[in-house]
Amino acid sequence: MGRWSLLLAAAACLATALPAIAATPLPRLVSAHGRHMLLVDGQPWLMLGAQVNNSSAWPAMLPEVWPAMDALHVNTVQVPIAWEQIEPSEGHFDFSFLDTLLSQAREHHVRLALLWFATWKNNGPAYAPAWVKLDNKRFPRVLKKDGDTLDSLSPFAASTLDADRAAFTALMKHLRAIDGERHTVIMVQVENESGTYGTDRDYSTAGDRLLQSPVPAAVLAKTGRKAGSWTAVFGKDAAEFSYAWAIAHYIDQVAAAGKAVYDLPMYANVALRDPFHPGPPGGYASGGPTDNVLGIWRAAAPALDLIAPDIYLPEYAKYTAVLDRYSRSDNPLFIAETGSAAPYARYVFAALGHGAIGFSPFGMDFTGYSNWPLGARKIDADTLKPFALDYELLRPIASLVAKAGFEGKLWGVSEPEQTHTQQIDLGAWQAQVGYGLPQFGMPEAKGNPTPQGGVLIVQIGRDEYLVAGCHARVSFQPAGRNAGKHALFERVEEGRYVDGQWQFLRVWNGDQTDWGLNLTSEPQWLRVKLATY
Repeated sequence: MGRWSLLLAAAACLATALPAIAATPLPRLVSAHGRHMLLVDGQPWLMLGAQVNNSSAWPAMLPEVWPAMDALHVNTVQVPIAWEQIEPSEGHFDFSFLDTLLSQAREHHVRLALLWFATWKNNGPAYAPAWVKLDNKRFPRVLKKDGDTLDSLSPFAASTLDADRAAFTALMKHLRAIDGERHTVIMVQVENESGTYGTDRDYSTAGDRLLQSPVPAAVLAKTGRKAGSWTAVFGKDAAEFSYAWAIAHYIDQVAAAGKAVYDLPMYANVALRDPFHPGPPGGYASGGPTDNVLGIWRAAAPALDLIAPDIYLPEYAKYTAVLDRYSRSDNPLFIAETGSAAPYARYVFAALGHGAIGFSPFGMDFTGYSNWPLGARKIDADTLKPFALDYELLRPIASLVAKAGFEGKLWGVSEPEQTHTQQIDLGAWQAQVGYGLPQFGMPEAKGNPTPQGGVLIVQIGRDEYLVAGCHARVSFQPAGRNAGKHALFERVEEGRYVDGQWQFLRVWNGDQTDWGLNLTSEPQWLRVKLATY
């Protein structure tokens, strides 16, 4: 063997002995100190999302989707994948839409969150294939107390679970095969708004049996209760709470099977109950992950990375109450759906202030449907503008914002209806936010004609902050270690982020700072250095 042959042989042996270059890590959620962050390709990722309409998930509809997503400046699009779509006949799969969707998403430089519509889609099995939803014997429905049946499929039917789990596993296997290196899909929602309207639980024999069975240890640990049956431990709430366990455990098994073949972050979304006046179970989706059973769900479904609220409550008090309840040390906050009407756009700032990893208005495409009165009357260019302003502001700096939130260096507020000023405690400074003020002068804040303001503040150094938002004024007063001193702006720069780097545009001074920092309908980032004298 010649010299070059020996060298080539040695190189070949070395190549086979060395491990392959590590692939980009899978998307994952990390948690520390009660805060959470989504990592995509190893980097912090803030989901600036939008969800298409339920019936837009077909190849012929995608031309009506992408123009809206481009106009919104999203970085993540949520798209349903229906069980009936991928398995129209049992055991025969068709993933052609998914293949098309991924190809086009890559062309538009966005990531995807897939929504698995199967056993539950808003309480019922509308998106299950006909061979499932028409066979009540093999795939039984929920029984009411009076013996009547409801549309919901029973979570106690092993046959339903087996079929759903098999289809979801096939979906995740195909997704890994076509996207395992690219990670176009970064999250998966398992089922959609599970639970049942019209009853507090399934009154089948299996449901009766569960009531008398011992409460699982994980639920006892999460709720701080002593051992006993569901009836003994939870009393009047036992029916709803045991039903929540049954549905959560079912969905956990579907999610766990999918993760076993392709370990992407997975979540369940929730049709909320009114946070202040919920009414009885069954009036809302009993058994779903409503705020009163969130602890049971977190115990029953460890394969789910989070429970995400769908917020269609436009009132400030209700919206922020939901943010409070779903932002937990054991539950990363993600606004999986929210209304498409203009007043909802401002809540992205409050969501981020509560540690949200993402935000997503619903039905944002041009296919001609709107879920009024939960959203906008019509989805058009004007509908998109308030959300596009927020996303145009946030997208260039999304990674920095995600990282700052994880580090506890981010604050965000949205405009209430009744009060027109807010205070934000930054530690060494107190930020004062006013709404409905002119850019010049110091009149009393009257609020915007329609609540639409919001402010985001990111700490980037000692006494140094990035400030952004819309339709609001921000000023600062010394606090903490600066208490008792006079404040001044050492420097206020307007700029933008390009490829993660600050790009200076101009200095604000004089009229632009004498009355505070006025944030309008222009997407502006301000780099603010505060000082005292």
